[in-house]
Amino acid sequence: MEKDKIILVLNCGSSSLKYDVIKMPSRESLGKGIVERIGNEKGILEQKVKGQKYKIEEKIEDHKKALELVIKAITDKDTGIVKNISEINGIGHRVVHGGDKYASSVIIDDTVIKAIEECIDIAPLHNPPNLTGIRVAKELMPNLPQVAVFDTAFHQTMPPHAFLYGIPRKMYEDYKIRRYGFHGTSHRYVSARALEICKRDVSNTNIITCHLGNGASITAIEKGKSIDTSMGFTPLEGLMMGTRSGSLDPAILGYLMNKGMSIEEVMNILNKKSGLLGLSGISNDMRDVEAAAEAGNKDAKEALDIFTYRIKRYIGSYCAALDKVDILVFTGGIGENGWESREAICKGLENLGIMINYEVNKGIRSKETIISHPYSPVTILVVPTNEELQIAIDVYDLAFGA
Repeated sequence: MEKDKIILVLNCGSSSLKYDVIKMPSRESLGKGIVERIGNEKGILEQKVKGQKYKIEEKIEDHKKALELVIKAITDKDTGIVKNISEINGIGHRVVHGGDKYASSVIIDDTVIKAIEECIDIAPLHNPPNLTGIRVAKELMPNLPQVAVFDTAFHQTMPPHAFLYGIPRKMYEDYKIRRYGFHGTSHRYVSARALEICKRDVSNTNIITCHLGNGASITAIEKGKSIDTSMGFTPLEGLMMGTRSGSLDPAILGYLMNKGMSIEEVMNILNKKSGLLGLSGISNDMRDVEAAAEAGNKDAKEALDIFTYRIKRYIGSYCAALDKVDILVFTGGIGENGWESREAICKGLENLGIMINYEVNKGIRSKETIISHPYSPVTILVVPTNEELQIAIDVYDLAFGA
């Protein structure tokens, strides 16, 4: 009988630290929490364990202090998750960028840390806090195996015709400019769950996964491997998102700069002021935009139309890339909860074998459900994503040889 292992999953942002404590191999979340406003005058740690809440409010100077508070919270005698920190058997870290060095999760050593450092240039907002989390965890819990789970790793199976841009090859060779893709841990998790739900074998199943949230991406998966994905060198490419523009004519950047804008201003607009927010003029939250559209706001209605139209375009192109499609998966905040968006996306795709059951789909929120008709050639699924669980699975498999 397999011996239980308790895995601490860490996701370090620039001023936040999310964590989950998961028992393996039963895949049970024992409790989770988040530390926010790291570096501010007043930081907050909130933890939930079986309905009980634990909260700390104090100045949290840095990620080391944050992780010390996490250890304090998970071992609290009244509302903690474990009795002693020695009960933790391994640590999994979400790392955004592994470049083209890693096609799977790896146990962290000095070589892995160096590779993550080398990717800071192409992931300056994400890799530094990810590295900080790794270093602090190694300092505070030095004897535990630690695993890096890369957002980019799943997409390393893309062939050159999918990941290379039509620019001088020297830019790829010298600067590693290529399409990397992101949300890989989510796409990997939901595609594996889809196989289990549909009782299909990976060897003869092709899947399109739609991770739709404030950040959004679509992946074409052939026999368990990513062969194309919508995000590129950065998460800005591809679909229109909450505040990101998605793909656009690159000449627009030069045009705006000739009008007197700096590159920093242009990139700020494309990353933080575009997408649903920029087009609707209302919000980056799909619920707010939908409410405004229902109330007759023309700009909000157009923003929704553009969002769904671009998703349809990607689904159509991936149907061509995959030759045949067996399963279409919706996940992420919008994909899991936005039945109206799922309906709008699938409407008109019947010629591709995508036949949504409008009645079953209506009202489905964050629940594993088949929402296609029984006669639909493509099975359509809602699968809530669980990146923390996927990270815990990787730690368990790598560190304990399961």
